[in-house]
Amino acid sequence: MSFAMTSVIAQAAPAAGQAPNPLMTFLPLIVLFGVMYFLMIRPQMKRQKEHRQMVSALAKGDEVVTNGGIAGRVEEVGEAFLTVEIAPNVKVRVQKGSISQVLPKGSLKAS
Repeated sequence: MSFAMTSVIAQAAPAAGQAPNPLMTFLPLIVLFGVMYFLMIRPQMKRQKEHRQMVSALAKGDEVVTNGGIAGRVEEVGEAFLTVEIAPNVKVRVQKGSISQVLPKGSLKAS
């Protein structure tokens, strides 16, 4: 009978007095955290900072787009809310954080 057998290579066990280096044990975890910080956490913090600056700089007359895709002109700026005119005599109140972008002046007239 012939059975398919795989080769097994044995590794020598570490000597009884030697312990694995703790730095080498945690090195992959440290490298993974570093990569995640530079690829995910840092860019997200930068975007949040830019959004906070954009929201704090909003003023009457700015043309904005909300997260829901509604475009309009800022009519009134409050502490936590904005009044945005989306059509002649149609105004909605939205939270400041829901503004996704500020459009260049005159963008709403062009469309």
